[in-house]
Amino acid sequence: MMKIYVIHENNDWVVPLRDAFSERRVPYAEWYLDQWAVDLSGLPPRGVFYNRMSASSHTRDHRYSAELTATVLAWLERHGRVVVNDSRALDLEISKTRQYMQLSRDGIAVPKTVAVVGERALSDALSAFASGPLIVKPNRGGKGLGVRLYEMPEQILRAAERGELPEAIDGTLLIQEYISGKTGHILRAEFVGGRFLYLVKIDATGGFELCPADVCELDSFCPSVPGGKKFEIVDGVITSDQITRYERFLRRNGIGIAGIEFVVRPNGERVVYDVNTNTNYNAEAERVAGKGAMGVIAEYLGGLLSDLRATEGERAEA
Repeated sequence: MMKIYVIHENNDWVVPLRDAFSERRVPYAEWYLDQWAVDLSGLPPRGVFYNRMSASSHTRDHRYSAELTATVLAWLERHGRVVVNDSRALDLEISKTRQYMQLSRDGIAVPKTVAVVGERALSDALSAFASGPLIVKPNRGGKGLGVRLYEMPEQILRAAERGELPEAIDGTLLIQEYISGKTGHILRAEFVGGRFLYLVKIDATGGFELCPADVCELDSFCPSVPGGKKFEIVDGVITSDQITRYERFLRRNGIGIAGIEFVVRPNGERVVYDVNTNTNYNAEAERVAGKGAMGVIAEYLGGLLSDLRATEGERAEA
């Protein structure tokens, strides 16, 4: 029987999706890619494959899960399987430099960013910026880990001398302009099936680690905000032009399900700083808004599976 195959390496993040599949009686299986053998001469099963591999997989002792997933996706695509968030999506998930270049190609504003490899190149990288606050973060990050704010470029040089800069699993650090936004909030547009679903306002005053998943909250990964809501589903902030541009970007890069995070400058310009193709959702914010993204995902993937079954049935009859 054909089914949906969920490719991932974090059991906690898949729990809400399992529940959504079960409620709708959608057949599924999980491919947990921490260690795996791929018979490249064999045929993959028929079905719909949903790639949820995370850029932060290496932080859970799954150092090569992303590289393994790249092999699996190439194998699936070689045999014409239906893949949601394909190899192009994975490539952008694990490299913000390539992500920013693809966003810029579609006319989407991104922060001024300089990629740097090696401490001797830091001075050259910093010379591209005027004096003022800067962000330093790994090219392959995830969950906001390793993102640090420095008030002056000189502080980055001193941090490098002390060996205190964030580690970069691929050797590449990003130096980036700091955009505080109008209110201290960042915004995250969620997309399912390549179409806009809803917008989340996130209080970023507590730091850069902004994972919305409930498991993150339980692990104190996302600290609560005294007197306010950390995650809130809102209307009216995102423009129709933004949605059109973001949906086009997703189509061009093989991305079916993602969260696109952006900041609004004081002059009103929307600047995208991250695209997360392993998006998670905050249950409390969804409860208040009466929305449920995992249910929408289950229905979307279930629809793809139904279409595939119909197509395969037609081929068999022919």
